[in-house]
Amino acid sequence: MNELLRLKLQKLPDSPGCYLMKSNGQIIYVGKAKNLKNRVRSYFQTREHTPKVAAMVEKIDDFDVILVDSNLESLILECNLIKLHKPYYNILLKDDKHYPYLRVNVAEDFPRVEMVRRVEKDGARYFGPYMGGGSVREVLDVLRQVFPLRTCAYAMDRPRRPCLHHQIGQCLAPCAGLCTRDEYHLYVDRVVEFLSGKSEPVLRDLRKKMQEAAAAMHFEQAGVYRDRIRAVEGLMERQKAIDVRGGDQDILAVHQDGLDAMVQVLFVRGGHMIGGEHFALERAGDLPPAEVLESFIPQFYEDAQMIPSELIVESLTPGAQELERYLSERRGAKVTLRMPQRGTKHQLVEMAHKNAKDALEKRNARLESQQTRTVGAAKALGEAVGMAGYPRRIEGYDISNTQGVLSVASMVVFIDGMPAKKEYRHFRIKTVVGANDFASMNEVITRRFEHAKRERAELEAAGRDPAEGKFTDLPDLILIDGGPEQLDFARRAMLKAGFDVPIFGLAKRLEEIFLPGQAESILLDRHSPALHLIQRVRDEAHRFGITHHRNLRGKASIHSQLEDIPGIGPTRRRALLNHFRTVAALREASVDELCAVQGMSRPAAEAVRAYFDARAQATGGQPAAQDDKKMEEDDRC
Repeated sequence: MNELLRLKLQKLPDSPGCYLMKSNGQIIYVGKAKNLKNRVRSYFQTREHTPKVAAMVEKIDDFDVILVDSNLESLILECNLIKLHKPYYNILLKDDKHYPYLRVNVAEDFPRVEMVRRVEKDGARYFGPYMGGGSVREVLDVLRQVFPLRTCAYAMDRPRRPCLHHQIGQCLAPCAGLCTRDEYHLYVDRVVEFLSGKSEPVLRDLRKKMQEAAAAMHFEQAGVYRDRIRAVEGLMERQKAIDVRGGDQDILAVHQDGLDAMVQVLFVRGGHMIGGEHFALERAGDLPPAEVLESFIPQFYEDAQMIPSELIVESLTPGAQELERYLSERRGAKVTLRMPQRGTKHQLVEMAHKNAKDALEKRNARLESQQTRTVGAAKALGEAVGMAGYPRRIEGYDISNTQGVLSVASMVVFIDGMPAKKEYRHFRIKTVVGANDFASMNEVITRRFEHAKRERAELEAAGRDPAEGKFTDLPDLILIDGGPEQLDFARRAMLKAGFDVPIFGLAKRLEEIFLPGQAESILLDRHSPALHLIQRVRDEAHRFGITHHRNLRGKASIHSQLEDIPGIGPTRRRALLNHFRTVAALREASVDELCAVQGMSRPAAEAVRAYFDARAQATGGQPAAQDDKKMEEDDRC
């Protein structure tokens, strides 16, 4: 412990507040305490810490405190500080999604049922949250079948013609003056009742209407009511009914695996479970469940659009009363925290815990699979080509040309086994004439490392970080799309530039790996993650190169056509290309449309029109396919 820490520990006050633990000036943990002196000193006066806390204490070289007047203020301040600084050792809720709600503004004369993502204090009624837009649209579909409320956003300032929804019985057409406000609000009240979880009155009314229609021999209308009943019953079956006295609750439970934690939140509205969501909390797997929930709840409900009247939780700490006060203040009404030991609510907690366990196991399996396909595959590839270390950055190169015309090279980059598309580069081959892939590969490797040397020297001379350059981050491993000959040309170019990076070639026929100086090729198992990674790098280099090459061919073709037209110089040619974007659009343009392009005169427009008319007549009206390529900006090195 340094002298600064000793001095600050001696001066700690006996008051509530928040403390900010620091390491090298960086805030690594934020906590709250009823008594700052006792809480902060406990970190340094005992060695009985969890591994996570012990690792944090070893890094602490300074701390700050912020005093407040009450425990509630310290809770609110802690939540705000965690959100602001995102300290490494705090439990961080990274999910910032806004769940969808249904909104009905009952104060309007003719309200609609709308999907929104934020709850406002505007006097409207909000229902939810729902898990994703799909579940909301499912509810909206049922509402539109059963309740004939308007879906349009037209102002009710003048009569309009009834739309199709009115003709099929799904709208009362208030916009056409076919119903009064009172008649409309009878259905609005029933919608509010239905969304509040009271579906039985709606079903009772639909069944009665179906029976009346059938008794009157109106079987087609009876069938409509039958379909609506099925829609409502189907929706209710998917929203599991539970005995919680018709209230609004959130059920929270946590499952841990020693490393991370998963919190499951189940949403109950009006006595119906409408969905749930889980949240992974990194580095919270060795903390007491009550402590995990105590950290999770303030962060989750800080931006929550709707806080229920009751939270049913798996575990509580002595600070639960402060949490209740905090949530009640956020909601504007009383919020109660319950930790049931038996009964239906305890079964709900067990259900939430089971879901949390399942979500954590699936997440870990997904991460393990991703690790195998990315970092694990890169490590296996490094071992396969005889590297001592792990190839973090892998670069793949490919050459594309058409009979030596417009030769281009592509460089793709994979970091930790994943594509890093911002690092991709194109090269236009400048010194090679004709279809010579060996010499082209020699040129591109030479230019890649010459770029690196030049940028590094320029940045160092300017006193800047060499990592700022486009080419200064050197590869740990290079893949050349080709056999031993291309590999040899590439390696000689790299050595001549003053670099010696592990490099290998991949031949397409048998997916053979060739290493410099080795006559025998290497064949990896076809199920090997290392081979799959090599194939992804090779295929990505080919895709990136061929796409750029096609764009250049199309652009060159367009340029060559326009160069044949008298009076169309570089400026007008550029203006036409920017305006019409494709030859197809340019070919169909009228003289007046051509004149509208900046810099074009009528004689020039007539010359362009005459050129394309003559070309269409000569080719029988069949333009070359490559003429219709979309023009894109030339991205070359």
